[in-house]
Amino acid sequence: MNKLTIFAKSLLVLLLFCAGSQFSHAIDQEALRRAISGPDREVTDFARDEARKPVEVLDFLGLEEGMTVLDLYAAGGYYTFILSKAVGNDGVVYAQNTPRGLRFEEGRQNITQGEALNAKIERGNLDNVEQIIRPLSEIGLQQDTLDMVIVAQTLHDYYNPNPQRALEMLIRIKALLKPGGILGITDHIGIAGRKNRQMHRMETQQAIDVAEQAGFLVESSELLRSEADDHSRDIFDPRLNRNTDRFLLKLQKPLD
Repeated sequence: MNKLTIFAKSLLVLLLFCAGSQFSHAIDQEALRRAISGPDREVTDFARDEARKPVEVLDFLGLEEGMTVLDLYAAGGYYTFILSKAVGNDGVVYAQNTPRGLRFEEGRQNITQGEALNAKIERGNLDNVEQIIRPLSEIGLQQDTLDMVIVAQTLHDYYNPNPQRALEMLIRIKALLKPGGILGITDHIGIAGRKNRQMHRMETQQAIDVAEQAGFLVESSELLRSEADDHSRDIFDPRLNRNTDRFLLKLQKPLD
């Protein structure tokens, strides 16, 4: 068999695979920007977009229409709203919180995170969102059923008190993902030797190391880096205005 024949057969296999793929429509970035720019979205969430770059983040992670996604510790629903618009009517978004987490005050608002999330779901007509109010250890989802999980600015809360706890969390998430599924992580960058636990930060390499220990394939992005950040300050320091230096990791569950 000559090289041309081998190439032709390989190309045919690839085309057949793509044609039979469950997801055929990657997110349209401009359409998503329009969808999250309407009057049904909270003004306070608009203010976070410049630092968080959610559309670019989801594009990097490979989110597609029709996916089933878990927003782990969704809090007041910043990402829940965006994910709902991104996956469309054929997709599903699980917004997970704990009962205790829902009682926390939503950032810069005089309401709880639970109230903020409920308001987003109602105001945005987010019919594809299902709330899960249980800890990850009792989440109740079947293994190998999720296409993507988002963990936004939360990993440090697991890792800093006890790295083993972060490892166990990542292993649980990996079990929920389908083979090839993606876990997207963003968090505030800390510098080695500083009091990162008190400042709600962590080192990028710590996140990469624990992800690899959990068995993920790791890809990083510089998308959320910020030279203006003062890494000696707490992330809630008003002088930072929440514009912290952040890492972005794309973790993939191996296919085999």
